Amino acid sequence: MEKIPSLEEAQKLLEEYNKDPFHLHHGKVVSGVMGYFAQEYDPENVEFWKAVGLLHDLDFEQFPEQHCIKEQEIMRERGIDEKLIHAVVSHGYGLTVDVKPEHIMEKILFATDELTGLIGAVALMHPSKSVSDMQLKSVKKKFKTPAFAAGCSRDVIQKGADMLGWSLDDLMSRTIDAMKSLVGTMEI
Repeated sequence: MEKIPSLEEAQKLLEEYNKDPFHLHHGKVVSGVMGYFAQEYDPENVEFWKAVGLLHDLDFEQFPEQHCIKEQEIMRERGIDEKLIHAVVSHGYGLTVDVKPEHIMEKILFATDELTGLIGAVALMHPSKSVSDMQLKSVKKKFKTPAFAAGCSRDVIQKGADMLGWSLDDLMSRTIDAMKSLVGTMEI
């Protein structure tokens, strides 16, 4: 039988392949954002959504050229459930793999992964250095500045919003709210 790791097991697996504090923090932020959205869309499976968020970049630090490819191998070697593998890998759709996000959870991961990075970068520019007082207009302004947080693909963020059938403003607002919900539980 294939395994769905607990959050503790997912964290240990993430730490096995990632040492950089940035990558570990990003995994936790995306996990928290996924948990926030799970409360609305799939409240019986919050831990699963959070595990997907935690593990989505499992292979990125050690295997950036094989991102979303190597993590499939790593997870299959550990007997991890194919449903979780598909969810994790689908966030690389059109970039590194042809595994399309199918379920709402996968679409939210695809849409919010890059966006959490952009929002985090905007937060660092605020006097508070936090998302706690962030407004949509601040993120929209920086979104329109390609040189700002240039590693955060605006195209992927827009495709994610389109995939969900949400406006870009709605995606941004909801992701800001998701990240605000994490304030106090982690540095964000």
